[in-house]
Amino acid sequence: MNEKLETYKSMLLASLSPASYPANSYQNYDILRIYAYYRTLLSGLLWAMFSSELAPNVLGTHHPKLFFYTVLTYTLLNCFTLILFWRRKINPKTGPIFALLFIDICAITLMLHASGGVQSGLGYLLVICVAAGSIFISGQINIALAALASLLVIVQTVANAKVGHSTGKELFSAGSLGIILFVTALVFQYLTNKIRSSNQQAVEQTQHAVHLERLANLIVERMRTGILVVNNNNLIELHNKSAARLLGLTANTQLSSRYLNEFPQLENHLKIWRAYPHSRSPNITTDSAGQGVRISFAQLEPHEDSDILIFIEDTRLVAQEAQQLKLASLGRLTASIAHEIRNPLGAISHASQLLNESTDIKTGDRRLTQIIQKHSQRVNQIIENVLQLSRRKPAQATPFLIDDYLASFTNELSVEKQARIELVLEQANLKSKFDPSQLNQVLTNLCENGLRYSFEHSGDRHLCVAAGIDKVSELPYIDIIDDGKGISEKNAPHIFEPFFTTEATGSGLGLYISKELCEANQASLNYRITNSGKSCFRINLAHHQRIF
Repeated sequence: MNEKLETYKSMLLASLSPASYPANSYQNYDILRIYAYYRTLLSGLLWAMFSSELAPNVLGTHHPKLFFYTVLTYTLLNCFTLILFWRRKINPKTGPIFALLFIDICAITLMLHASGGVQSGLGYLLVICVAAGSIFISGQINIALAALASLLVIVQTVANAKVGHSTGKELFSAGSLGIILFVTALVFQYLTNKIRSSNQQAVEQTQHAVHLERLANLIVERMRTGILVVNNNNLIELHNKSAARLLGLTANTQLSSRYLNEFPQLENHLKIWRAYPHSRSPNITTDSAGQGVRISFAQLEPHEDSDILIFIEDTRLVAQEAQQLKLASLGRLTASIAHEIRNPLGAISHASQLLNESTDIKTGDRRLTQIIQKHSQRVNQIIENVLQLSRRKPAQATPFLIDDYLASFTNELSVEKQARIELVLEQANLKSKFDPSQLNQVLTNLCENGLRYSFEHSGDRHLCVAAGIDKVSELPYIDIIDDGKGISEKNAPHIFEPFFTTEATGSGLGLYISKELCEANQASLNYRITNSGKSCFRINLAHHQRIF
């Protein structure tokens, strides 16, 4: 949801991941470079002190030339090494680091020997080398460095003793220094292992936290429920794609940093909720197609200044579940009483037919028998529709080309109904997914209704069938536009309810069944008014690759 945050996380993981460092080297290149600065500064300082004779009784007292050439060579090597560190040409693996530390130990030992041995105090510089080895190198190699340093100190002390430059006291100091070197190696090895273990745990926890956050973001993005986070100034701080879609916008619309006053219904209901936190969740309409949503509010934290979390739910899903429960109850009821109704209904219809054939019946009474037969047929048709609805098979949706299907359908219907049907396609190669027989049933019902109302209002059996891509949902649609007088505002909210009809001869199940068939194919059927003021039934189809 936040690209900068995701980029930062990726960089953080790359820098902390153990895979980005050798298993046997220290994980912080910068600290190793700091040690390179220390080596260069130390050698330069010793060379400057010796050249300026600041410590004539300490540095190079026994072998001045050896000390001078050693410190000069050591300084040049350290400067060269520092340049390589600047250019990142030294790989912080065990081999190169061991070579650097070995050079340090040898150089310090030579300067120690040239300055008269342990009594000069230069031997304690080896402690820093051994400590650095324990930090930069894992395993037992750092113990080997401590052993090497101790051995060299003792060897040079013994060598000085042979030529009479040292005493037994200096041998004791050399042994003590060796012990200090070993203790330093062990202590720093223990501390470094602890730091590495803690760092590894931190890396794993960071990776796990980032994984959980990415998973949470993915779940929020794929939720059908829209989510908005609004601060006290009614500024939208966070949202998911479903929120934009349910608010009548394209899914990729950015709502962040926009104010809630762009959506007056949401803003008004938020004000009401802030005044009455326990008020009922309202339903609102968010687009021209009449899509309804239910909104609810919650505080992110239990204080008055907390940000507000707004949930936006598609009421069509709730309505669909309610209709399925109603359908199940209706199916059980119809199946149980259909037989009991049809028997007396059949007797009534048969008796009216016989009575109509009688020669003794009057003309006025014959008209009454026709009314009985007509309404008997109507009741029987209602029973058939309800039984068909309750026994409906699951949709077998298959991909199809809308262009070819509508061209074939409109041609057949215009010939069958002797009507003038106009086909308008906004673009070619429109694809969707629907059960062919159920789509044919839906379109036939809508087109027959449209032709009837067009003829009643204008005397012309004319109809327009249009198809295209909806700009908001980016999904294909089919419009059935008639020339009728339209549906009143009073009746429009109820036209898809079962058994609702404004005609004496209607069953009130045609539009209800059509809507149910659309929803079974993950499509939707809505009533709208076109820009030219004509009645229009729009079928919002599913994507042709959608999995049912």
